[in-house]
Amino acid sequence: MNKKINNICIFASASNNIDEKYHKDAIELGKLIAKNNYNVVYGGSNLGLMGKVTNSAKSEGSKIIGVMPEKLYNLGIHPGDCDKLIITKGMRERKAKMDELSDAVIALAGGFGTLEEISEMLTQKQLGYNNKPIVFLNTLNFYDELISFFYRLIGEKFAQSESTNIYYVAKTPHDAINYINNYDFKEYNYLDKKICIKNQSNV
Repeated sequence: MNKKINNICIFASASNNIDEKYHKDAIELGKLIAKNNYNVVYGGSNLGLMGKVTNSAKSEGSKIIGVMPEKLYNLGIHPGDCDKLIITKGMRERKAKMDELSDAVIALAGGFGTLEEISEMLTQKQLGYNNKPIVFLNTLNFYDELISFFYRLIGEKFAQSESTNIYYVAKTPHDAINYINNYDFKEYNYLDKKICIKNQSNV
């Protein structure tokens, strides 16, 4: 590994009205993040899985950096127990700041916001703008249909088979952290591949 990982970016649901198993995995993940001497960058809320993973990590010694758009902050979305809370102009700026501050990414179960955030990170890695480890924590097989859809994209030539190299699907929090601990920061630049030159529409 040729780069040190300090901060893990967490994308996750802000809903409390979900299966308790999701909360248990979020708490376990937070503990493992701290145990492995990582800090957390996340969306700033103390709700749902976002709150569970960050509260757990902080209780075990991790530093927590929250990044929240001004609109949500002004609406009274309660920030978590952050060591640093950054308020951005909007959602785009929020994602850019989270990307800037993080060295790895884990997506827990979540809604449209989580899907939008992790999709942008995948696209950036596909195009060579980052080479961070990107992990889906697949609690209760939450991401099975999405991963199947990724393979449909490949099967129907909307993406190349190499695209499966840009993410990892973890069955458990331990699996997710183990992948990050052993990640090789070899550069992945989709645009350099000869197959992309053959068919540039597949980006």
